Amino acid sequence: MRIAMAQINPTVGDINGNAKKLCDAIHQARDKGAQLVVTPELSLLGYPPRDLLLKPAVLKHMYEALKYVAGKSMGITTLVGFADANPAPSGRGLFNAVAAVRDGQILSRAYKSLLPTYDVFDETRYFEPGPRVESIHVEGLVVGLTICEDLWNDAELFPRPIYHFDPIREIVSSGAQILVNISASPFVLGKNALRRRLITHQAKRWKVPIVYVNQVGANDELIFDGNSIAVDAHGNILACAGDFIPDMVVTDVSLPAESTPAEARSIPPEKSDMETLYRALVLGIRDYASKCRFKSAVLGLSGGIDSAVVACLAAAALGPEHVLGVSMPSRFSSSHSQSDAAVLARALKIHYESLPIEAVHRGLEQTLAPLFRHLPPGLAEENMQARIRGNILMAISNKFGHLLLTTGNKSEVATGYCTLYGDMCGGLAVISDVPKTMVYELARWINHHAVAKGEPAPIPESTLTKPPSAELRPDQKDQDSLPPYDQLDAILQKYVEEEQSIWDITAQGFDKATVEKVARLVDINEYKRKQMPPGLKVTSRAFGFGRRMPIAQQYDPLAKLPLH
Repeated sequence: MRIAMAQINPTVGDINGNAKKLCDAIHQARDKGAQLVVTPELSLLGYPPRDLLLKPAVLKHMYEALKYVAGKSMGITTLVGFADANPAPSGRGLFNAVAAVRDGQILSRAYKSLLPTYDVFDETRYFEPGPRVESIHVEGLVVGLTICEDLWNDAELFPRPIYHFDPIREIVSSGAQILVNISASPFVLGKNALRRRLITHQAKRWKVPIVYVNQVGANDELIFDGNSIAVDAHGNILACAGDFIPDMVVTDVSLPAESTPAEARSIPPEKSDMETLYRALVLGIRDYASKCRFKSAVLGLSGGIDSAVVACLAAAALGPEHVLGVSMPSRFSSSHSQSDAAVLARALKIHYESLPIEAVHRGLEQTLAPLFRHLPPGLAEENMQARIRGNILMAISNKFGHLLLTTGNKSEVATGYCTLYGDMCGGLAVISDVPKTMVYELARWINHHAVAKGEPAPIPESTLTKPPSAELRPDQKDQDSLPPYDQLDAILQKYVEEEQSIWDITAQGFDKATVEKVARLVDINEYKRKQMPPGLKVTSRAFGFGRRMPIAQQYDPLAKLPLH
């Protein structure tokens, strides 16, 4: 059978726009001689739709769009992801569904069996598990229909499967000759390799070809990398779609009895982690801006590594002519930081302004002097500068309609080394899930990539080599109050992403006092993270709606039994 993998970029809620993308895909697939078109999970509504699913008008609109798409699917069968009503008198009111449409008709429906509720997923809030697995007949072949998570319960690959039911086993046992999986699987560094391992293992285990079609694009905090893939019954790759781009790939899929193992294909090699991270973040900025109707962006340029990397990403995502970098020096700003910011802006060809804040800072200090007069200067005075800068950037955003990009990295966000209503002001926290050590890796990759293209390295060498500093007091360095970033990030990886205890981490050779300090900083700064802009998720455990920690809590990570 000739199958088209239609890897589209839907916009959540844009039902008409998504329907048009589906119809365009059908037209392309038909021109390429395909007999079956496969589209991503919830492709009519976009994923994740969240509480849009609670609006009856949205569901009615979606169903009308499904009928419209069916009318355009003449002479070809199309699989469309949508949300279907549950007619039963009990249970959730919707199914996460896939419809098979052709010649103006909705031929069949199948429902997602396994509904994830971990990390960023909350599908049982809206959906009822499918009551049974379903297959359809296309061109005389039995095609088993599955949706995303249905594929991810392989007991041979995962030591503790979280579901008691295996829909793949069930659907193959019922006679499916080809498996199709429509998906909206969010990007995480390293996840594509795991997906390929899972899909090829499932194909070999059940001796059936698998066609896996993933959404591409970014919606809010989540980035979807595409990387759709078709494999034969021997687990060999037949075809794969691009990463981080919409794509249409058509491939011939044969049954095991009719085929020998596929010959070696020209499959693009896996990209490096830094190139993958770069492409993911660029897509995240571009889609967040366009889907929120922003055409341009503004950010503060401090001369430091974080703002330099965000400026590079923004210029690549939106075009340098649509990016404004603003330097806001105070009396504590070094001359090299100001010059580094200007050099970066010239190299990237972005717009650049320097707006000194000394007069505003002095004025604010004078205003508060009567109240503060008996107290020594400290953090409050330092944070005034960050809040003045946040105010200026928000004013520019309001005046010109720019999207304000924040520049804090994951290490800073984790430990509270950031200022509420200051450098945390903004509409999108671009690198809030990128640890500081990885920011440096990404910066070096950006420079290397530019040089490889015959362009000058945009990030000044001094930005890469000088000690990181917020420059809010004389001779301030990050390491005055934080552990060295290589140690800090290693501890954060274990404490935040792997949920290891203080005792577990110190047992691995880390200094106990340092681990205790880092853990305390993470725990007491939850209130800040709850108020930060949405951040692009690129690791397995990001600060955002996938990590749901209470603010008002008194858990003591050092407490042990018995109580005294």
